[in-house]
Amino acid sequence: MVRLVAVFIGGMFLDGYILGIIGPVTGLMRSDLQLDALSLGLIAAGPLVGIFVGSPLAGWATDKFGRKPMFLVDMGLFLIASGAQFFVTSGDGAVLQLAAIRFLMGVAIGGEYSIGGPLLSEFSPPKLRGRLLGLTLIAWYVGFMMAFIIGTLLHDAGTPWRIVLGTSTILALILFFARWGLPESPSWLITKGRNDEALAIARKYIESPQMRDSITEEIDLRIIQESQAAKNKTKIKNASFGMLFSKQYWRATLFTSGFWFCAVTPYFAIATFADEVLDQFGLAGGWAGGVGLSALAAAGVVTTVLLIDKLGRRILTVPGQWLCAGILLVIGVWANAPGIIVLVLFLAFSFFNAGYTTMTQVYPAEVFPGHLRGIGTGFAAAFSRIGAALGTFALPWAISNIGMGPSMVVAAAVALLGAALSQWLAPETKGRTLAEISQDFSH
Repeated sequence: MVRLVAVFIGGMFLDGYILGIIGPVTGLMRSDLQLDALSLGLIAAGPLVGIFVGSPLAGWATDKFGRKPMFLVDMGLFLIASGAQFFVTSGDGAVLQLAAIRFLMGVAIGGEYSIGGPLLSEFSPPKLRGRLLGLTLIAWYVGFMMAFIIGTLLHDAGTPWRIVLGTSTILALILFFARWGLPESPSWLITKGRNDEALAIARKYIESPQMRDSITEEIDLRIIQESQAAKNKTKIKNASFGMLFSKQYWRATLFTSGFWFCAVTPYFAIATFADEVLDQFGLAGGWAGGVGLSALAAAGVVTTVLLIDKLGRRILTVPGQWLCAGILLVIGVWANAPGIIVLVLFLAFSFFNAGYTTMTQVYPAEVFPGHLRGIGTGFAAAFSRIGAALGTFALPWAISNIGMGPSMVVAAAVALLGAALSQWLAPETKGRTLAEISQDFSH
């Protein structure tokens, strides 16, 4: 369990690292490759597009071929793409090379969401599952911050930008070999009717009696499903995107996708909006601006991880969304608010938003049944990238065309929609086995 947690957390650290490492060397790349704004945007957008493609694709593959092989294949793609950064040429094709490489790295990031999350949830004891899944978001934040620190130090030391970008290869190589020999998920084996193999792995690796009982529950549930299918002269279907919208599973798809979308869209809006707003009050930049928001976001995630398996999921999901919607609405409507009030509101939003955003790493891995857990998580992650893109690219246009206040009101409306959706659909999964959760949430 320790090894599995370590290699998955390492993967999420790597996700944050490769997204953050490009910032400190942007200036070097611009001067060396003579990049214009469009070229830089293409390179920067590569991972986001890759995540959008890779999440559902890897989710489908992990449900079809297994968690174990895809977990290794995904890190192999990371390793190859990361190493390729060392060999980017300086000619006319450099932009396309970098964009393609960063796209592949984004595909691998998407794979981490839809492969690692289900695998970790399927091995985690119910009493620790929320904490372990939440830890992955902390790892992402740490990876992003470490990339900024390492990238800046190497940049100041005169290190070529290719070397700086390629530093991710070292961790990718370590994680690739660390993932060799991990066992297959018993839950996935059950979805393929390989019950004896599932029980053998459960007896060998799983110490928690409750977790072993959960494996038996999943086997019993599968036998019942097969019996009903035989009685109705039908076959149990393999995972497909169409099944996510079936009568049985649409609630899980709507909740996870909509919740994730509404959680990240205002966050990326705030990340773009904060400095511009605070600048009007002489508070932009430094500790008061970006650093303060990042620190409060990290504190929000840590707080949620510490409390999730004690207080439960719903209480850490629903109230925070209503609160953040109210905060954004106040910022949008109170045009002449004192600067200190604006700063406090932004810091409060950053803390509470990061807290419930932690649940985007937990709920998808819990509410989908075993045969849809990968593809469901992948679809939700991909859908959330639409929100990330809207927050990043649409908000500057909105500020210029409709103004800052109305733009924040729109962000508040998105947060309000997420709060209403969670109020309606968010289940309480604390301490429950995956078999219990998926059975209840699929009817």
